[in-house]
Amino acid sequence: MDKPIYLSIMIKKALYALVVMLCPLMLMAQTGKVYDNLSLSSKILKSDRKFAIYLPPDYETSGRSYPVLYLLHGSGDDQTGWVQFGEVLNITDKAINAGMATPMIIVMPDANTGRRGYFNDVKGDWNYEDFFFKELVPYVEKKYRVKADKHYRAIAGLSMGGGGSFVYALHHPEMFSAACPLSASTGPLSLEDAKTQLTRSNPNLPDSVITKYYNTHSVLYMMNTMPEEQKKAVRWFIDDGDDDFLYEGNCMVHIAMRKKEIPHEFRIRDGAHNWTYWRASLPNVLEFVSQSFHQY
Repeated sequence: MDKPIYLSIMIKKALYALVVMLCPLMLMAQTGKVYDNLSLSSKILKSDRKFAIYLPPDYETSGRSYPVLYLLHGSGDDQTGWVQFGEVLNITDKAINAGMATPMIIVMPDANTGRRGYFNDVKGDWNYEDFFFKELVPYVEKKYRVKADKHYRAIAGLSMGGGGSFVYALHHPEMFSAACPLSASTGPLSLEDAKTQLTRSNPNLPDSVITKYYNTHSVLYMMNTMPEEQKKAVRWFIDDGDDDFLYEGNCMVHIAMRKKEIPHEFRIRDGAHNWTYWRASLPNVLEFVSQSFHQY
């Protein structure tokens, strides 16, 4: 073989080998984007509401639509909590690049401005849950390339946001394919607990109002009274640390779901009520909701 031809073949082989070696590195280098100071105007709450959003690595180039995860922060944080302390960008990028999670959009709303919490106020003058379903979700589905279908929509959150995840999925099982409450606040465990909690700041509430609020915000009550046809409407992933101060409510909900034969996954891991625990939970959440987005 002529020397020039031989050299040409060897150079081509070397270049091919280099491309093969670099391809995984190029894939690993792909990164999503997070915007953590976005806002929309809310007529229901009569204010601008902030939110953060994670867009997957190929969002700007693919042109396709994506499933969506609504990821709720805990008490004392805002829409930046999962961004700053939860490392949502780094963790989600790794999960997608490793094939553990499907590319998805993650929306992180602020529930700590004006008043704290994801629910409608018992007096009806601050209706955050109405804002979430009537304004935030439609806004996201109009502005971003989101698959606007139950099959491709999931919800998760920690602590106060875990309570929001529970209640939102129980109130609207037609909206979510999966729900992942982490270290969740499960609401009052009894009607007496509800009365004590609500009358502390609203001393003149009628018993009928307290009872109605308990029936619609106690996760334990709602699980115990769930209609048969809703038992498999949502895939549940419940995760709580063995040193978490909210363990009782989560364990009682798990037991109620077992007795009611409501399918769910329940995890108790070593850990407490902190970001170390929730950062470790997030990859499991991303994998679980990805299974829901696919044909499991």
